[in-house]
Amino acid sequence: MMGWWMVMYQAVVNNLDDAHELIDTAISTALKESKPVYISVGCNLPAIPHPTFAREPVPFFLAPTMSNQMGLDAAVEATARFLNGAVKPVIIGGPKLRVAKAQQAFVELADACGYPVAIMPSAKGLVPEHHPHFIGTYWGAVSTGFCGEIVESADAYVFVGPIFNDYSSVGYSLLIKKEKMVMVQPNRVTIGNGPSFGWVFMAEFLSALAQRLKKNSTAVENYRRIFVPPGMPLKCEKNEPLRDMLSGNSAVISETGDSWFNCQKLRLPENCGYEFQMQYGSIGWSVGATLGYAQAAKNKRVIACIGDGSFQVTAQDISTMIRFGQKSIIFLINNGGYTIEVEIHDGPYNVIKNWDYTGLVDAIHNGQGKCWTTKVRTEEELIEAIAMATGAQKDCLCFIEIFVHKDDTSKELLEWGSRVSAANSRPPNPQ
Repeated sequence: MMGWWMVMYQAVVNNLDDAHELIDTAISTALKESKPVYISVGCNLPAIPHPTFAREPVPFFLAPTMSNQMGLDAAVEATARFLNGAVKPVIIGGPKLRVAKAQQAFVELADACGYPVAIMPSAKGLVPEHHPHFIGTYWGAVSTGFCGEIVESADAYVFVGPIFNDYSSVGYSLLIKKEKMVMVQPNRVTIGNGPSFGWVFMAEFLSALAQRLKKNSTAVENYRRIFVPPGMPLKCEKNEPLRDMLSGNSAVISETGDSWFNCQKLRLPENCGYEFQMQYGSIGWSVGATLGYAQAAKNKRVIACIGDGSFQVTAQDISTMIRFGQKSIIFLINNGGYTIEVEIHDGPYNVIKNWDYTGLVDAIHNGQGKCWTTKVRTEEELIEAIAMATGAQKDCLCFIEIFVHKDDTSKELLEWGSRVSAANSRPPNPQ
């Protein structure tokens, strides 16, 4: 359940005289702001006809939102002057690219300027990773290889739609300076410690800025100079399933936990979707997100990576997945507890009662609908399970339970956990 603080507008319909206006206002607000709204309708009202609701719907007009032209011109002029004077600038995409509907404009800017392109972790999937200047995920000390060094050594960085909190900043340990930053938010641009230009909308600003920047590939060349590719993988058999799993027809959903860090390392093919929730670190979010995404994007097969502790929070959503005939693949990583919490602040409360997860899903399935489950303990068994999920069982919900050691974590989680723990345990600021 989303908290009330996330809701942009609430419509409480208690009578029919103003129902039309309240409902139209709620829906138009959601469309304009790309934020959720609540509509509450009294249970005795929906079946009652009322003259304000026409037999044939009348199209609702949404006035286009445009930047203040003088503010836009001033913001572009000041930003171009700032960036054109830099030696090795970079651009970093953030999660608000989505709500600003500025993804295409972001790529337009990246193509024009020649800067390295990085993403914040919660923006993965919003920026094409096949872009020739893409260098990876910027996440402070747990950035992908060589990306953090390039961003933090830059003399100017453009953060487009960022959200900085304790998780995305790795316990507020990012080595970036405000005076070097251009902050582009959905309706405001701020350069360094000032000036700041309001009522300047992101997509318009990025497109206009792309026309004013000088090409500068210095930082890209530096990245390529220091980059060391990962070791060569073991030779794979023809049509090896692990390498064929992601495509433009799939989407990855990464649950809060070590899946955050492991899924960040995936290089997404073109048009492959990606979702992951960092704003509140909501454990259990991904089960409902998998349900919703699969229902809305029927042209993509969802692949979800979910920890056992997170799954226990929202497991019942599996029932609705089966009822609606969804074909997602769920990897349930069973390590016996809340491992991400262990790395932040350990205690006996991080150990959970183990379930027979495949047995639970089989019970929910109950022979009605299409569902296939299996347990995996070795790499060979995992490869066989993936082959089944993408082959013989491709037309049903696949639930793969993977057993791992409770301390089998990525090095990024260990680093991130120690820094967030240090930030959480700092003494309060003196009054």
